[in-house]
Amino acid sequence: MTRLAVPKTYKLYIGGKFPRSESGRTYEIESVKGDFVANVAKASRKDARDAIVAARGALKAWAGATAYNRGQVLYRIAELLEGRRAQFVDEITRLEGVTAAAASAQVDEAIDRWVWYAGWTDKHAQVAGNANPVAGPYFNISVPEPTGVVAVIAPQDSSLLGFVSAVAPPLVSGNTVVVVASERLPLSAISLAEVLATSDVPGGVVNVLTGSPAEIAPWLASHADVNAIDLVGAGDLDWIDLQISATDTLKRVLTPEEGPDAAAPSLDRITAFTEIKTVWHTKSMV
Repeated sequence: MTRLAVPKTYKLYIGGKFPRSESGRTYEIESVKGDFVANVAKASRKDARDAIVAARGALKAWAGATAYNRGQVLYRIAELLEGRRAQFVDEITRLEGVTAAAASAQVDEAIDRWVWYAGWTDKHAQVAGNANPVAGPYFNISVPEPTGVVAVIAPQDSSLLGFVSAVAPPLVSGNTVVVVASERLPLSAISLAEVLATSDVPGGVVNVLTGSPAEIAPWLASHADVNAIDLVGAGDLDWIDLQISATDTLKRVLTPEEGPDAAAPSLDRITAFTEIKTVWHTKSMV
């Protein structure tokens, strides 16, 4: 008896759940050899809007969590990735056409990067903030706070490492994220969403859209409830138009111009999505 394979349809990840695209659209993903691998949901404008609503709803609790707690949550993601590394190695090998050793190295680096960013959750404020000298009987303290909802166009040529490198930094300070995965290499992003769903990350903190960045990015750039947008993976798009669109709602924008190492681990990528709050406090006159 011949057994037929059951092809998987990868869905979106919005608000901690895995909905199909509201449009019902999907597209096929093929291996580097041209073999069918899976069907993937093709997100629409409505899906992007739903993801933004979910991210806004999760923002207060995530930003209000202690830095130590956020660090533990992010570290837990690395633990779960470690347990599913064989799956990610297989996906990267099939879609990127690299050797198993190269795919394994990418997974190792992605795990290490989660750990690296997890370690900054309770430290970045000490580095980016400061006590300001003032002429008077006051304390003047500057403290970094999250920007809010951050939209991300993930790198398009890296299925896992690029995705992790773009998503992790905004989470460190308490932002929530709506990310558009690589259109050609989306499987690791959705598999990572399955990891997030079984981790301690609250629903809505990370929302993953698959499909065409060219179609989705303009809606994210112009949406009034998105506070910042990272265009690190938008180098092949008309990102200048996206930047112009973002200015209408006074978004903070990170552009592809920042060079090929834009997605490398960096404290600057954490502080890029923070706002500085300055507090004055009267000194005790004892």
